[in-house]
Amino acid sequence: MTTLTIIALLCLGAFGGFMAGLLGVGGGMVLVPFLTLLFGTSLMSPDLAVHSAIATSMGMILFTSISSMRAHHRQGAVLWSVVFTLAPGILLGGLLSGGAVFAYLHGAALSLFFALFVGYSGMNMLRNKKPKPSRQLPGMVGRTAAGTGIGFISGLVGAGGGFLSVPFMVWCNVPLRNAVATSAALGFPIALSNSFGYILSGIREVGVHDGMLGYVYWPALILLVIMSVLMAPVGARMAHTLPVDKLRKVFAGLLFALAAYMLFKALQQFGVLGG
Repeated sequence: MTTLTIIALLCLGAFGGFMAGLLGVGGGMVLVPFLTLLFGTSLMSPDLAVHSAIATSMGMILFTSISSMRAHHRQGAVLWSVVFTLAPGILLGGLLSGGAVFAYLHGAALSLFFALFVGYSGMNMLRNKKPKPSRQLPGMVGRTAAGTGIGFISGLVGAGGGFLSVPFMVWCNVPLRNAVATSAALGFPIALSNSFGYILSGIREVGVHDGMLGYVYWPALILLVIMSVLMAPVGARMAHTLPVDKLRKVFAGLLFALAAYMLFKALQQFGVLGG
């Protein structure tokens, strides 16, 4: 890696960790497009770059979620009963996604799915639709189903699940700050199951060589983790003082830009656009 690449990875880790603490999003959705660009430029083939960017981003979340979770727990905002009841489904969904489906998807398909999902997430962040006052979190069966969906989709886009778990909990009348804090805690089982799956399925397809552990590019992972773990508590502290709703609108704009970039990459790989 060049010095510029190392600096870029450190900056991405800092921003990803900060956003993980602030919004409970894991940081993955922000990192994947930039990692795809960095990896595909000089480190690996463009098709492998998408897989590796998603897997490496999820590996970072494994560490960032712990740091962010501890900071939110100190504020007394994590709803542990919700974490423990959603976790079984999340682990199942993550293993199905990272360990089975992920390896069989072409890089262009992953880029397209990422673009559509991030664009949809951006639109949801701009909405201010209030849930029915009587709505509550579902029972164990419903939570297991919701957790499976969150874990599965998170594995396909390399995200910590906050873009699904936060809206889901808010829709069930969980206060926003509690939803963000609980989502930060849920990032750990999401990252654990999917990272395990990425490594196992990646070893079959890619092997262990040139910095690759399955689909995870560990030299980049180390740099991302160093800064993300330092910045996640900062974001978590600010989540309890800053106007998060306004920040989410700004972040939604960033999501639209990232979705547009990944859509462009997908169309390039499908041969629709030249490049």
